[in-house]
Amino acid sequence: MSVEFSRRVTLAITGASGVQYGLRLLQCMLSADVQVLLLVSRAAQVVIATETDIKLPGQPDQQEAYLSELYGAREGQLKVYGREQWMAPVASGSGAPTSMVVCPCSTGSLSAIACGASNNLIERAADVVLKERRQLILVPREAPYSEIHLEHMLKLTRMGAVVIPASPGFYQRPASVEEMVDFIVARILSQLGLEQSLLPRWGENLL
Repeated sequence: MSVEFSRRVTLAITGASGVQYGLRLLQCMLSADVQVLLLVSRAAQVVIATETDIKLPGQPDQQEAYLSELYGAREGQLKVYGREQWMAPVASGSGAPTSMVVCPCSTGSLSAIACGASNNLIERAADVVLKERRQLILVPREAPYSEIHLEHMLKLTRMGAVVIPASPGFYQRPASVEEMVDFIVARILSQLGLEQSLLPRWGENLL
């Protein structure tokens, strides 16, 4: 008997600072009974080791086991694919989920996606989402943005992608880094149409 999940989403974590956003999003989606097809770039593995205490293994199957245990995923709920695993569902429009999030999205990934490079599975998965007119959410974390970065964001927005810069607000008076991370993750979850309790909607429970 196959296991059913509420949704299926592709999540790519690339090598920009701010991997906490991607990892927290992963945790929240798994808690919401979403099946996640996860892609982690080599650069992201370096950033994870630098910015967190997570000891992420190097191989996709090991990453899958480690993160499934860390976040309490159900059997089959988390699938991790390598950068050249071209038979993964995300590599084709016939098997890919209807939504993909790149969080955080490095400016290198932003450029490759905007140009349709498809040199690795992350870039190919994003290309599939765009060509199939599905939902693509990009979360860049860079400062300042150059004209090149802004041009790529404008180009992708015109293609139908949604750009959510990792720029947390402060009207909810965050008391911790975790609450600042949750601000952005809540916005992503809302874009995906998933219920979230990380951040009240505007006008609710505000001082």
